[in-house]
Amino acid sequence: MTERVRVTETLDIDLDAGRWTCNRCGHDVGDAEHSYKEGLLVAERDPEEVHPRRAPEGSAYSFAPDPEWCRVLEFYCPGCAVLVEVEYLPPGHPITRDLVFDLASLRAAAAR
Repeated sequence: MTERVRVTETLDIDLDAGRWTCNRCGHDVGDAEHSYKEGLLVAERDPEEVHPRRAPEGSAYSFAPDPEWCRVLEFYCPGCAVLVEVEYLPPGHPITRDLVFDLASLRAAAAR
C-alpha cells in the first residue's frame, strides 16, 4: 500500500515514490525533492482582473495591486485543474519554493 501524507488542501507526498501528487485526482506532480510548482500549470493574471475596481470610476484608486509592481500567478493541477496555489510577486521575481520536507524523517515517522 502506498503511504501518502497530506501536505496541503490539494497536495500529498507519496512517501514510497518520493513524489508530489494531487489528492483530488492522483496526478503525479513531480519529485518531492523539488518544488511542486515545477509540475503545475501556471496562469499569470492581471491584478486588476483578480481585484475588480471598488472605487468610483475616474478615481485614482482601484484597490488592485499596480501591475507594474505586482504579478499574480495561479498554479493548477494538470490532471484536474484544481487551484493549488496563488502567489503575488514583483515582476521578474522567481517563483518561490515554499515547502521543503525531509523525506527520510517523514518516512521514519510514518513507519512508527
